[in-house]
Amino acid sequence: MTPRKIIIAGNWKMNLNVQQSSLLLQHLQEHIKIQRLVEVVLAPSLLALQPLSLQLDRRRFRLAAQNAFYKDEGAYTGEVSFAMLRELVHYVIVGHSERRFYFHETPEVVRDKVAAAVRNGITPILCIGETKREHEAHETKQVLHDQLTTAISNLTSEEIESIVIAYEPVWAISSGRDFAHHEVARPDEVARAARFIRHDIAELYGQIAADKVRVIYGGSSNAENAYAYLSTEGIDGLLPGGASLQYMEFAGMVSAAERVQQAKIKELSKTNGRTT
Repeated sequence: MTPRKIIIAGNWKMNLNVQQSSLLLQHLQEHIKIQRLVEVVLAPSLLALQPLSLQLDRRRFRLAAQNAFYKDEGAYTGEVSFAMLRELVHYVIVGHSERRFYFHETPEVVRDKVAAAVRNGITPILCIGETKREHEAHETKQVLHDQLTTAISNLTSEEIESIVIAYEPVWAISSGRDFAHHEVARPDEVARAARFIRHDIAELYGQIAADKVRVIYGGSSNAENAYAYLSTEGIDGLLPGGASLQYMEFAGMVSAAERVQQAKIKELSKTNGRTT
């Protein structure tokens, strides 16, 4: 048995024009080597996706879209469909708290976007998480349950195994109104959330699916705390925002992920040696 592949996915949000995005990618390609144990994903703005797809070293990076519309085509002025993106990206971020808060995306819209991504061969990075009020009211487990079960309700057990779920506590994100005075989620809180998520998946789709799905952490992460979060039980990656815009910081997170994977593989080989 090999450990689940760690994913470090940088969400550039509404930052950088095409030229700036190209320059950041150039720096990243200079500082991040080809990874065998870690999957490195970049989510630039929509305008930068196509030019970056031509510049990208696909041995090192994969692209993600930050958003898309759940209809494949039609009279939806200004929207871009998953069908249009499927030849450009491997991943798409769905259900991010900023989409839910600023653009009023309901759980049903998130559900339809998850289904549309899978239908078009794009892996959704599904973001779920509680607000500060819900966290303080000890409602984390219920919020995660409600958001998760709605979002994946149209998927089969085979499809659920390949998606990525990002635990994204809204109170630990440093942007926007409800996100203004953010705190830092402790590794034990993140581990507990990961257990909630896998428990719900096991209940709905079985333990095999729960063991295969990757759960990542989407709160404020950086090169300094990356190793601690990635060493947390049940966590298979990170979804940084601001840190992903600083190439040395992001490269440091990828390096931390590689060290964690090497340690996991070493531990597994020891365990296998004791059981044979």
